[in-house]
Amino acid sequence: MIRTPMTEMFGIQHPIMLAGMNWISTPKLVAAVCNAGGLGTLAIAQYSPEDTRKQVRQIRELTDKPFMVNQPLHRGWAKENIQAAIEEKVPFINYSLGKPWFVDQVHAYGGKVVGTIAIAKHAARAAELGCDALIVTGNEAAAHGADATSLVLIPFVTSMVKIPVIAAGGFYDGRGLAAALSLGAAGISMGTRFILTQESMVHDNFKQLCLKATEQDTLYSSAFDGMPGRALKTPLAEKIAQGDSFSLLKAIPNALEIKKILKQNWLQFLGTAWKMMAGEGGDFVQMARLANGTMRHQKAIYEGDTKEGFMFVGQVTGPIRDLPPVKSLIDRIIVEAEATLRKTGGMAAS
Repeated sequence: MIRTPMTEMFGIQHPIMLAGMNWISTPKLVAAVCNAGGLGTLAIAQYSPEDTRKQVRQIRELTDKPFMVNQPLHRGWAKENIQAAIEEKVPFINYSLGKPWFVDQVHAYGGKVVGTIAIAKHAARAAELGCDALIVTGNEAAAHGADATSLVLIPFVTSMVKIPVIAAGGFYDGRGLAAALSLGAAGISMGTRFILTQESMVHDNFKQLCLKATEQDTLYSSAFDGMPGRALKTPLAEKIAQGDSFSLLKAIPNALEIKKILKQNWLQFLGTAWKMMAGEGGDFVQMARLANGTMRHQKAIYEGDTKEGFMFVGQVTGPIRDLPPVKSLIDRIIVEAEATLRKTGGMAAS
């Protein structure tokens, strides 16, 4: 048993979290992680407020354990989705890319607010704004991070703040968990490792490509969806990173499809686009990349289309070589972490 400030704060058995991945962190996967003793996170940026409520209630039908929702504050129905989560009294609300105006509302019903950051100075600011914990994302991750790696970023941030820090980027096994704890983190967040499990609904075509990949087989670029991110290296991903497949014309029908998915009218959709450009300092090219990237990502996840789809994955895809059930994965990570901590603890001279 490994007890940390993360397990205590979130009321979970193991200091392991499922990253909130759009289109991937479904209620089934969220509940599987929760029931295995970890913290499941539902990504809600792709949902309307009504669908957010439905997804939250579906999770509660699958587990009685605590869980979290994740929402970038400049995308989709951010304000409305956060409000829906508050009204549903979701135990933990995770945000990124913005300032959490809702801290007092969440605290009022006993919930916690978790910020996601990738730059050290943003961690200190998030703590000042009332965050109860932080997810700190290193460059190794598939998520939209910055340039610093986890090995540098985690100890830097944990020396700056007093709230629990969850390390993200480069973690997939018990040795990684032990390393994160040694760096001062209270636990780890995993995305790619949970993509490669039996409960993940990602198409098997891309699961198999990930299993065959090496640690060198990812690309880091802002061309995929307008923000820096890491994707599995494929012929299409290489063309995207080089700018060879960019098309403003394709962005129009893709943007309309996103509008349909979000169930927004034109005024709402244009308002969302404006907020995103203002929040990210972006332009129409960046919006076009987001529209194209979103639909291509879905082609990979749902259809397994290796010619038209690409997949966000972290560098840890290299050493991962199996597709275990979530519970078996978490159990073995904990066993390995405990053994590693005992071994490394024994290296200290008395």
